[in-house]
Amino acid sequence: MLSKNQIKLIKSLGQKKYRQQLGLFIVEGIKGINEFLNSDFELETLYTTKSIFDVPANRILEISEVDLKKISTLKNPNTALAVFKMPKQQDPSGIGLIIALDAIRDPGNLGTIIRLCDWYGVKDLVCSLNTVDCYNTKVIQATMGSLTRVNVSYLNLETYLESSITEVFGAFMNGENIYTTDLPNEGIVILGNEANGISNVIESKVKRKVTIPQFGNTKSTESLNVANATAIVLSEFRRQSIGK
Repeated sequence: MLSKNQIKLIKSLGQKKYRQQLGLFIVEGIKGINEFLNSDFELETLYTTKSIFDVPANRILEISEVDLKKISTLKNPNTALAVFKMPKQQDPSGIGLIIALDAIRDPGNLGTIIRLCDWYGVKDLVCSLNTVDCYNTKVIQATMGSLTRVNVSYLNLETYLESSITEVFGAFMNGENIYTTDLPNEGIVILGNEANGISNVIESKVKRKVTIPQFGNTKSTESLNVANATAIVLSEFRRQSIGK
């Protein structure tokens, strides 16, 4: 049976300040937990209603469905909840294609972008300091385990871009047509805030602006969802890299 202190600690991890203070975060569901167990992330404690995980006995606690509902962030909890330790942040490698995010606020968008980076073989994702926390429970759910394979760094984006020797691209409403632009195998691609796009400060660091052309006759759609735009941008960069 869970103690009140255990429940309080786990519930507190729903807030960024407590995740950062304690250096812990939550993963829920069998698939997601197994992804993290099979990675370099260190398990703190696993709470489960079924004995189906291969972890040390001192790191697992079998609980009831009632207790799982008390600590879960989901409407329909799925078998288990695990608490993992946050690793020390690693600097981006500076190699290959890198995605940079300027003030992305929606957890679902960030989680989807992390998953897209994993799919398209992008190892480094650089986030501005005001981008949503990648250990947010909704982000973790949306990544479907991809956070274990993508290095996410939170940096002063302006300083990072100034120090980079790699070509910097930015996704804008007006720019070079991404489908007719010769794209390199390496570079930094910036995508901006859901409502305001790339900020003026970061825009000044962009060397080449690219845009995804709109084909609809009415032209009434204001913009693409940032995660959808990321998928298109990554797909075109990777398509052009074939054979280079």
